[in-house]
Amino acid sequence: MLVDFAAGVGASPLEVEAAAARAERDGYDGFGAAESKHDVFTALTLAARATETITLQSGIAVAFARNPMSLAVLANDLQLISGGRFQLGLGSQVQAHIERRFAMPWGKPAARMAEFVAAVRAIWDAWRTGERLAFRGEFYRHTLMTDFFDPGPNPFGNPPILLAAVGERMTAVAGQVADGVLLHPLTSPAYIRERTRPILGGTRDGFSLSLSAFVVLGADEKARSKAEHAVRGQIAFYASTPAYRPVLDLHGWGELADRLNQLSRRQAWAEMAGLISDDVLDTFAVGGDVARGLKDRFDGLVDRISFYTPYEVDPELLRQVRESVAVP
Repeated sequence: MLVDFAAGVGASPLEVEAAAARAERDGYDGFGAAESKHDVFTALTLAARATETITLQSGIAVAFARNPMSLAVLANDLQLISGGRFQLGLGSQVQAHIERRFAMPWGKPAARMAEFVAAVRAIWDAWRTGERLAFRGEFYRHTLMTDFFDPGPNPFGNPPILLAAVGERMTAVAGQVADGVLLHPLTSPAYIRERTRPILGGTRDGFSLSLSAFVVLGADEKARSKAEHAVRGQIAFYASTPAYRPVLDLHGWGELADRLNQLSRRQAWAEMAGLISDDVLDTFAVGGDVARGLKDRFDGLVDRISFYTPYEVDPELLRQVRESVAVP
């Protein structure tokens, strides 16, 4: 497995820049930044300028908050700035956020995503070939590209497109139109084996599965206890989302998903974390000998892995885990 560094959710652009430079020095294979409180493309632009060799990934950029043209431009520019090191990680987000936070249309998310990716590739192809842009779909229509707005072919080629997927339909779309899948942190080896991989079937050469895995790390018992509490809270937050219920159902925890969803509507976050039992925690997070646990669970299942730590953690601890995981 390749080992990537995942910037903390909510990290500012300047924090992402510093973390990317440190990740490159520490020998990580790639670096990912999320889109939550800040714009992921701004952050990764700074990261690209601060690094030379490490792969850079948006993990994820919200596709439906944008249109294919604006996203094609952003990704093309980051590929230029990074010298060909960019990976475009996309996700759909969920209906409430698309409609109520971004004021953008929602509907048929799997079909819309397939068309979105096709539209981005059509725009890139028009820039590469100079041929007329003529994309007409159910959701998107791009039929105008004049020389004034055409950046021409990217000397580093187009970046790979990776899709975040949990459910069967989006996973199938990823296998059909993307260059890889970004697995959700709320997953398990059983879900990957029994749901994700069978849906993907025989993928193309170079198709990759990437996972940001929950880990519980701390220099002492007090720090590990604090980390464990934070991970329980994050698992509860994700498990309360109906879109991620299939993962809970596989393990027989459908009633837990319903209860967490009810509590989330009241924003009862502390009570939600208390519902995450040790069995649930151990299924979705790796503690103890973290490096050994990650290798035992995911070696041969995923191609790239990073560490999801929704708490402050000593970078030296992460570096030690990285070194152990990277050893064949």
